Amino acid sequence: MAQYTVTGDVDPFLHVSLKHGEKIYCESNAMVMMESPLELKGKMTGGLGSALMRRLANGESFFQQHIEAVRGDGDCLLSPTLPGAIEVLDVGNISYMITDGAFVAADSSVNLNVKSQRLGSAIFGQTGGFFICEATGFGKLAVSGFGSSFVLDVEPGKDIIIDNAHVVAWDSALHHEISVATQNSGGLLGQLVNSVTSGEGMVLKFSGKGKVIICSRNKDMFAAWLLKMLPGNN
Repeated sequence: MAQYTVTGDVDPFLHVSLKHGEKIYCESNAMVMMESPLELKGKMTGGLGSALMRRLANGESFFQQHIEAVRGDGDCLLSPTLPGAIEVLDVGNISYMITDGAFVAADSSVNLNVKSQRLGSAIFGQTGGFFICEATGFGKLAVSGFGSSFVLDVEPGKDIIIDNAHVVAWDSALHHEISVATQNSGGLLGQLVNSVTSGEGMVLKFSGKGKVIICSRNKDMFAAWLLKMLPGNN
């Protein structure tokens, strides 16, 4: 099985070492460097239907990069689209739900399946609308968020509430529900208004037992700030 190492403190690389015959796949344009024994091909992982569903669910590229050690052992360096930390997860007994743009790379034995979401999560969430990707199978999975990352352990009786924009991935065995960050006696409309005026958006409440990976930065807020800084937008 390929060996994954995160190297670098700021905007790190994902260093993957493959033995002869081993394969991984990664998001389009993730490959930065690879040694000559490796071969790269662009493929629709899982066929046309699966590629289209992942495009709708997680905003991934239609074609992914498949890297195989065809001429001997070799190493490659991968990089996520957004500047941020990388977490390498073990898929097997645990499967993971992945938010938009979080996928970096995985062993060929890990499958990215598309699942439907509840109506509330689909309307208010930032996790693929009515669909979301779940990583199943067996092997390594690398995910990345915007900024630094942190792994939270959810325990029974100790629910965790996380701003929706900071969630990267979570154990699919966890129960999650979406709501607004603030409470208001005026019902859902009042809660939404209070949430907007307080500067907080939607949150995810996790319960059960499992891990949640979060990131320190909100990419949408950062994009809005950049837009505001452009000449003529002040």
